[in-house]
Amino acid sequence: MFEIADRLLAAQRPLAVATAVQIEGSAPRTVGTSMAFDGSAVIGSIAGGCVEGAVVEVAARVLETGVAETVDFGVDDETAMSVGLTCGGAIRVHVQPLTDALRLALAEGQPIEVCGYVDRPAPGRRMIILGAMDFSAALAIAAHALGYRVTVCDPRSLFATAERFPVSEVVVEWPTTYLERTAIDENTVICVLSHDWRFDAEALAIALRSPAGYVGAMGSRVTDARRRASLDELGVDHGRLHSPIGLDLGASTPAETAVSILAEVLASRQGSTTEALTERSGAIHA
Repeated sequence: MFEIADRLLAAQRPLAVATAVQIEGSAPRTVGTSMAFDGSAVIGSIAGGCVEGAVVEVAARVLETGVAETVDFGVDDETAMSVGLTCGGAIRVHVQPLTDALRLALAEGQPIEVCGYVDRPAPGRRMIILGAMDFSAALAIAAHALGYRVTVCDPRSLFATAERFPVSEVVVEWPTTYLERTAIDENTVICVLSHDWRFDAEALAIALRSPAGYVGAMGSRVTDARRRASLDELGVDHGRLHSPIGLDLGASTPAETAVSILAEVLASRQGSTTEALTERSGAIHA
């Protein structure tokens, strides 16, 4: 429910909210995924398109009666097959009216119990991008779409502007100064895209000594070797530095590079492999 909280809170009409509270076998989404229906439009997706039509029917009934319902869909059910649940899994969905109490809990980020499942707000994910350039702009937009709160920091006011980075906080300041004063935790991603010898090593030293969950730096092999040598001189362990940044996807444009970087960030965060699914066997989702 929290993944679509902003859209639920912005809705002006009564809503019925459907939440996946139990999943067995293969499924495209996870427990806690929610969608909502206001009588004419749908917010979110609960099963990648498999059961949405049937869930909307239940949601319409809940809107009319005001009474919550719990429904099950699985490949052994005639109804489930008719609505296209072909992934091989089974899903239990709880549908309830969005009450004032639920709205308040969402607004305050309080845990919500839904039919035995407790939904909690995801940890606040943050990305700090050092260097204001086209690659930074593409990465900021893509990271924002994944739910990151993005800060772009660059000492050059000509390049670090709100117009270039409309979805980001823009800080015109020396990166080393900013990193020393801003809050960094394990949910923070730090990406150095600047290629600026004046502060790259020092900024990376601060980042690597922090609890940041991911630290990466853009640059060639030559640049990477120079940076690591500088970090050695500073006495900083750079074993967890992702440099050159990103996965080898053949990316070259800013947008492609943003995908490459975020793919590595996601793999690092989830502790997953980067193998192609076609090369693996077994369940896709744990």
